[in-house]
Amino acid sequence: MIRRLHHIQITIPKGEEAAGRAFYCDLLGLPEVPKPPSLRGRGGFWVQLGDLQLHIGTEDGIDRAASKAHLAYEVADLGAWRARFAAQGVAFEFPEGHDPIPIPGHARFQIRDPFGNRVEFIQPLPDATQPTPPEDSQP
Repeated sequence: MIRRLHHIQITIPKGEEAAGRAFYCDLLGLPEVPKPPSLRGRGGFWVQLGDLQLHIGTEDGIDRAASKAHLAYEVADLGAWRARFAAQGVAFEFPEGHDPIPIPGHARFQIRDPFGNRVEFIQPLPDATQPTPPEDSQP
């Protein structure tokens, strides 16, 4: 039986750890966690993402821009993340409001990290089917 997802691994080009940390640790705000001593010489770094870890390894010769593979980060304020990326000059895969395949009940956008990996940010929308309580109702 599979119990849970233990970690996620993506890759960046060899020797690009500083740029990777600038994006994943500084811009996204994910804290770096130490790799076990047995893996430290292999390059890359690990970050904590809630109760999971994201392992950022290194490899060359990958056409990341041609891949649909991606991570989707659920966020509480999609607009704030969009503004944060816009302020840093990060390009969006699709203009705002032009998501080619909408996901019902969610708003989202996609960017590419500095290495071409697709990164999605997604926010659940309030359930429009829930009745809004009258303003004068008591809890």
